[in-house]
Amino acid sequence: MFKFEGANILSVQQFDRESIEYLFRIADAMQPYAHRHKRTHVLDGAILGNLFFEASTRTRVSFGTAFNLLGGHVRETTGLKSSALAKGESLYDTARVLSSYSDVIAMRHPDSGSVAEFATGSRVPVINGGDGANEHPTQALLDLYTIQKEQHAHQLGIDGMHIALIGDLKYGRTVHSLCQLLCLYKDLKITLISPAELAMPDKVISAIENAGHQCIITEQLEGHLDADIVYQTRIQQERFPSEQEANLYRGRFRLNQSIYTKHCKSNTVIMHPLPRDSRSDANELDNDLNLNPNLAIFRQADNGVLVRMALFAATLGVENLVNRYESEVRWYSNKGNTVN
Repeated sequence: MFKFEGANILSVQQFDRESIEYLFRIADAMQPYAHRHKRTHVLDGAILGNLFFEASTRTRVSFGTAFNLLGGHVRETTGLKSSALAKGESLYDTARVLSSYSDVIAMRHPDSGSVAEFATGSRVPVINGGDGANEHPTQALLDLYTIQKEQHAHQLGIDGMHIALIGDLKYGRTVHSLCQLLCLYKDLKITLISPAELAMPDKVISAIENAGHQCIITEQLEGHLDADIVYQTRIQQERFPSEQEANLYRGRFRLNQSIYTKHCKSNTVIMHPLPRDSRSDANELDNDLNLNPNLAIFRQADNGVLVRMALFAATLGVENLVNRYESEVRWYSNKGNTVN
């Protein structure tokens, strides 16, 4: 099993199935703290360096929230222009300096391989929050955790399930990382739905097939949505050479309640890594799905806090000490979610 304590979390390829299951058990144990039923001070005095050199909302804030919920403190740097990298400083030098101010670092950067390069100079564990079009390992972990929970709610497991991945599969790093994790499971049917120009990279398809899974590649929604999980992605405009080229594909695959009713199973779970593009020319997931109980996109986002709490606890070696430092939450009402 992967040894979490003191390790950098750079790629999903670091994990085996036993490691994933171990991490998810820790995430389950984090629910009382994430839901504000209890608080823990297990990381009291610890500092997270939250370094986000590319735009982010959920990932950046959930990393900070996860660390705060464990009792730690967060120091943030956002944007390349506001950092010394804009003055020509190397990632190595930045890492040597900033890691002396932190106990763990979460980092996002627009260049593939940049987080791994940064980690070579860091004195503390580094967690990859997304490195260009390469990987997004913590998103893949929270996606898999969500799939496990949603399947369990329907008395199903991950082994043997059918998942349909839709949209920009070429530049969508979340689906690249998720597919690598799905290769740890058995007898899956994975349907890849995208324009030919935005197809899943060959190396990911090869990994799926080498794992013994059934892989279907198509440009059509119809006839392929009767899956356990439908995972929609947005057009990754920031990865295209120009906005004009991205516009050629925006809005190609839309899912609304009418399409869901006609083509999906009654219990098909809808996922999306967010942000969903709600502009009229895209409208990937229509607002008329908001009341569909199988729309899991906000549960998915909530699960990001649990998984990142688990990663911090395991990486800093305190996963078995969390409840030792817990206390009651005085200000929070479990019944009405209001201040007393």
